[in-house]
Amino acid sequence: MKLKIAILGALLFLSPYVAFAQDSTKVNAGDTAFVLLSAALVMLMTPGLAMFYGGMVRKKNVLGTIMQSFVIIAIVSVQWILFGYSLSFGPDISGIIGSLDWVGLRGVSVEPNPDYAGTVPHLAFMVYHAMFAVITPALITGAFAERMKFSAFLIFTLLWSTVVYDPVAHWVWGNGGWLKKLGALDFAGGIVVHISSGISALAAAIVIGRRKGYNHEPMPPHNLPLTVLGAGLLWFGWFGFNAGSALSSGGLSTMAFVTTHTAAVSATLMWVIIEWLHRGKPTMFGAATGSIAGLATITPASGFVGPMPALGIGLAAGALCYLALNMKGRFGYDDSLDAFGVHGIGGILGTLGAGLFAEKAINPGGADGLFFGNTSQFFIQGISILAVSAYSFIVTLILLKVIDWVIGLRVIEEDEVTGLDLSQHGESGYTL
Repeated sequence: MKLKIAILGALLFLSPYVAFAQDSTKVNAGDTAFVLLSAALVMLMTPGLAMFYGGMVRKKNVLGTIMQSFVIIAIVSVQWILFGYSLSFGPDISGIIGSLDWVGLRGVSVEPNPDYAGTVPHLAFMVYHAMFAVITPALITGAFAERMKFSAFLIFTLLWSTVVYDPVAHWVWGNGGWLKKLGALDFAGGIVVHISSGISALAAAIVIGRRKGYNHEPMPPHNLPLTVLGAGLLWFGWFGFNAGSALSSGGLSTMAFVTTHTAAVSATLMWVIIEWLHRGKPTMFGAATGSIAGLATITPASGFVGPMPALGIGLAAGALCYLALNMKGRFGYDDSLDAFGVHGIGGILGTLGAGLFAEKAINPGGADGLFFGNTSQFFIQGISILAVSAYSFIVTLILLKVIDWVIGLRVIEEDEVTGLDLSQHGESGYTL
């Protein structure tokens, strides 16, 4: 009798999760498989980013740099499961943030949530967006590579994900979010992912300061093949990032897939051509960076524009992101791995591109852009850029200042000279 009562009590406590055992007729098996596969592709992007960034630093910092991206998978995923998803997509509070109704994924089951994705389990939508939440703070690590304490990095990542990423995700994508109600277009994260991380990266580079020896000693990438492998994995995963944001397999996901590749290749070619003319030789490093610039830039527009506008957006990305990277020396900040120049500038450019080239004929759930008769959409995109940029920069600045005051942000000079691999982790990337 006691055993029956205990079982009954457990079932009552777990009642929000009982749907796990139910077979819903609303779930489309093909769409579910597509979203889960896309989630796996987006997850692969973070280890790809670890390799991309890891090859770009000096060899004494390769493991420390890779470790930052790798541990973010764990820390942000736990945060997302416990409360991050609820803050981002939970029932709306004044258009600013989600409530804690879904804390610990309570009430998030295998039944679809029609507010977000009507043909896939709510859990599938949740885990897909978990991978977005993971890679976004990982992008910021490029700004402070080779000089931040691991302890300070962990605290910053947890706080930034909670007070920057989660509110911004709710503004743009959450049911009731104020930018979503305003009509902002962000198909796969140009605003939520790239602008928030890129602008935050700029704040981080300014607060933490330049690396020891910056502009006085050479700091070339120590392993370009590793960087190119990382770029390839990012490119591969980006198809899940953009096409997967359609949340169903069909015409819209196909269009997003094609526009993603189109922008990536056109940006790569533009970068190589400009670098060849500017520096006299085309580089593999430049080609890899150009491809990432194109991918970041097309992200917000990928499900709203056609192939030819995507080609133009990619060409613009190759040119303007190249210019941004070459201008940072004039401003004196040390964005070590160009997180702001690629993701911040790319996200802004792509968000404006959506405001110019979006077509309801391509995505009925979107809007027409300026070139299709809707002047207001371009201004809505601009408001979104300004709001998210200002919020991300100011809050990131405050977080870093507080962390610096409490425990310090930077490793001591001796540890920076030794390298993060040995000073922070007690191991070396190369033992040959």
